[in-house]
Amino acid sequence: MKNTIEVCFSPHSFPLYPHEECIVVVIDVLRATSSMCTALHYGVEKILPVASVVEARNFQSRGFLVAAERSAHRVEGFDLGNSPFEYMQPNLKGKVIVFTTTNGTQAIRVARDAYKIAIGSFLNLTALCQWLAVQHKNIILLCAGWKDFFNLEDTLCAGAIASKLDSTGMFETNYDSTMASKSLYEIAQKDLYGFMENSSHFKRLAKLNLQDDIKFCLKPDQAPVVPLMEGNYLVPFKK
Repeated sequence: MKNTIEVCFSPHSFPLYPHEECIVVVIDVLRATSSMCTALHYGVEKILPVASVVEARNFQSRGFLVAAERSAHRVEGFDLGNSPFEYMQPNLKGKVIVFTTTNGTQAIRVARDAYKIAIGSFLNLTALCQWLAVQHKNIILLCAGWKDFFNLEDTLCAGAIASKLDSTGMFETNYDSTMASKSLYEIAQKDLYGFMENSSHFKRLAKLNLQDDIKFCLKPDQAPVVPLMEGNYLVPFKK
């Protein structure tokens, strides 16, 4: 019997999905899950995702290194923001980072009762799919979206993951949300950046001159790690 792959387009819809025995892959391409993958790939020891700025401030007051972003801006007074380029710094190697973002960490919180939470992005596409293919579990691809609304980039990434796993012949993908995500990805895959140019979050980030972030986040396999929730922390899967 094949395992299933379903796509949930928004955390708001996630409670409708039976998920306690599923692996949930949280996707926030622009930019939280891309930054998380980059951080762990470049040697950050682990990441503590928290949903609110208040929680983040509490950890900062206890001496933690904290990354905080809201509406694409670094929250004033915190150490780091939400650009993947910030996490390539050698001085972050071996560090623990508390992380809160507009959408990605909210989605992680919503999925907390899942069998397992993994982090997905284009940056870890192949590594993630290789790991998922041998878990023998049903999979929900949870798009973080934008403030509980559908967004394009997370759906495209879900489509890329579903397409790659579907090609193994080990999964059932005959669900409307999965079929729609795969179809969008098949249309866009040759020029993801060009396909994204009219999307809302592309425009939001472009106004802040963050086109380099967008280009990097849409580039497959630049951070080949599989971040997994272990207790309260995200850590890289180790074979």
